Amino acid sequence: MTSAKTQMPPKWPFSPEDCEAMVAANIIAQGEQADVLSGARRFNVDEYMAIAEAGILRKEDRVELMDGEIIVMAPIGPPHEEGTDWLTLMLLPPLIGRAMVRVQGSMQLDDLSLPEPDVIVYRLRPRGSGRLTAAEVYFVIEVADSSLRYDSGPKLARYAEAGVPEVWIANLRAQEVSVHANPSGSGYTEVRVYRPGDSITLSAFPDVSLAVADFMPPVSD
Repeated sequence: MTSAKTQMPPKWPFSPEDCEAMVAANIIAQGEQADVLSGARRFNVDEYMAIAEAGILRKEDRVELMDGEIIVMAPIGPPHEEGTDWLTLMLLPPLIGRAMVRVQGSMQLDDLSLPEPDVIVYRLRPRGSGRLTAAEVYFVIEVADSSLRYDSGPKLARYAEAGVPEVWIANLRAQEVSVHANPSGSGYTEVRVYRPGDSITLSAFPDVSLAVADFMPPVSD
């Protein structure tokens, strides 16, 4: 049986120079450098953001913070990009003035987790509201290819623990979308699977349905 730990992506490999920069920016103490290099040092959300602001992590680095670990996210391939693009295109028109849609941006689950789902649909909020939290989210979508084990394992569990009400996992390889609803503990009590030919009705907006075939990229030969 595959453990949750083996489903986690690798941690970001900080260098000794990165550690010196963190010390200089007062993010870590001098004596913590060895723990950072070994991967034992965990970071909270504020420290993670400070590392980015200091230029140690660059905007183009594909990373996210999960349970205090800065992990390397899988590269985005053309099918992943296309699926995300079409989902966004289909969601935006019926939700104008009713909800906000964030594409490959962050949401805070707790002090140690700041994941970046492919799509987040969340409540309307005024400008300057700060970090998006799980309490404001209607549902999130993960478009999964090489990241499937992580998205459907540890990441899904963390969404449930944070109370994210609904998670869609669009499995590009299997050509199906699993919709996970009703979080309880580290899992969801309701799971429905949709395939091309099916339509998914948004729980938060029952008048809105998306046809799976319209956003699922075709399987290449």
